[in-house]
Amino acid sequence: MSVGTVNQTWQVRAACRGPRSGVFFPPASGERRDERELREARAKVICGECPVTAECLDYALSIKEPHGIWGGLNEHERSHLLATRAG
Repeated sequence: MSVGTVNQTWQVRAACRGPRSGVFFPPASGERRDERELREARAKVICGECPVTAECLDYALSIKEPHGIWGGLNEHERSHLLATRAG
């Protein structure tokens, strides 16, 4: 399945939609490590309440999303997961 045909209907049920979405990506102006860790922790709490976390993570892994929190994992955690799966 190509990325253009990935079924994304799960996104309408995502807990990150709306005003809470700002915590899933770093600000354009940059952030300190402690600020990033706090922002990511807030995002992961939202992911923990989300009914489509698995679909979100699968999507991010399939497109190798390089930024933000997707499916409860940040870009470094997803990269590590992909490397582990590659074996």
